[in-house]
Amino acid sequence: MAATRVLVLNSGSSSLKYQLLDMRDAARLAAGLVERIGEQTSRLRHTRLTTGETREHTGPIADHDAALKAVAAELGRDGLGLDSPELAAIGHRVVHGGMFFTEPTVIDDEVIAEIERLIPVAPLHNPANLTGIRTARALRPDLPQVAVFDTAFHTTMPESAARYAIDPKIADRHRIRRYGFHGTSHAYVSRETARLLGKDPSEVNVIVLHLGNGASASAVERGRCVDTSMGMTPLEGLVMGTRSGDLDPAVIFHLARVGDMSMDEIDTLLNKRSGLFGLCGDNDMREIRRRIDEGDEEAALAFDIYIHRLKKYIGAYFAVLGTVDAVAFTAGVGENAAPVREAAIAGLAGLGLALSPELNAVRADEARLISPKDARVAVAVVPTDEELEIATQTYALVGKHN
Repeated sequence: MAATRVLVLNSGSSSLKYQLLDMRDAARLAAGLVERIGEQTSRLRHTRLTTGETREHTGPIADHDAALKAVAAELGRDGLGLDSPELAAIGHRVVHGGMFFTEPTVIDDEVIAEIERLIPVAPLHNPANLTGIRTARALRPDLPQVAVFDTAFHTTMPESAARYAIDPKIADRHRIRRYGFHGTSHAYVSRETARLLGKDPSEVNVIVLHLGNGASASAVERGRCVDTSMGMTPLEGLVMGTRSGDLDPAVIFHLARVGDMSMDEIDTLLNKRSGLFGLCGDNDMREIRRRIDEGDEEAALAFDIYIHRLKKYIGAYFAVLGTVDAVAFTAGVGENAAPVREAAIAGLAGLGLALSPELNAVRADEARLISPKDARVAVAVVPTDEELEIATQTYALVGKHN
């Protein structure tokens, strides 16, 4: 029996998301989420996607080891258990791979040690990712496990884009450079956009706008990332749900000296109490648009700031790329918020950008063009699929490895 299934794991500090795919046809067999791990009110929601059956359990799940064992039990009930000979590998989302990991990597002790060494530049994410890796390896030590890194797609950026203008010796000593994030999504969406245009990724230049609660933009030249909006951390760049995005660094000094705020307080302010939430008290774009429709000026200003920053990056990446074949919107806001797409493209006719109001208003699950047929630059909506991208990269690597 051929081993064609890949289990994709995304381990957070108190959560575990998973999908099981059969790579013969990229069919999704099961998916689920364990949340509030370590609490008395933990919840596991599991769906067998071939039938649509969903099961939900609540109660204490002590740690990630218990969480993955609970997931394995649910998969086993569906005949899809971790002991199945059809399971080829487990693919792990790892947020930060630094400059060391430029592609998917089969996990061994050396790989784990390097992911650990990167914890200082990813203190919120890499420890949780490592927990998932260690737990899965303990359950299936015989099975190939692959790390797919959020930063890997962006390692093709030239030094002129990746370096900050500070002393290189200090930067190198402390691993300070622009790494970028959401790379799995940017890779998938840029490739799917090329397919939508009927071309090979090596033939097109694409600006990808990944707009969710976290948001980032990338300039992709002939299939390779040459710039992206997030930097050493996911705080840089676009206005996000709760993150400020670009900020004069001196604001931090000012808050410490004049505002008498600690570094931890400033960190919390910029990462959790800024962005749309900081501006108007909401980080849900649907709620912000509802408030705007009711005449709420605070929500309208937050939306305008969000769009202004987005336009700046679109224009900047036109300059970086020289020529652009398509602008692609993706992720929760990018895929579903027609007013965001309309506002972001408005006034950019000089760059060859235009929307069809009718096409932009359509809600659909598939990739599609929303620009007029005669537009010089295509505008697309491309639903992202990070799980499929991780599974695809994992399965391809396991085949080579074996």
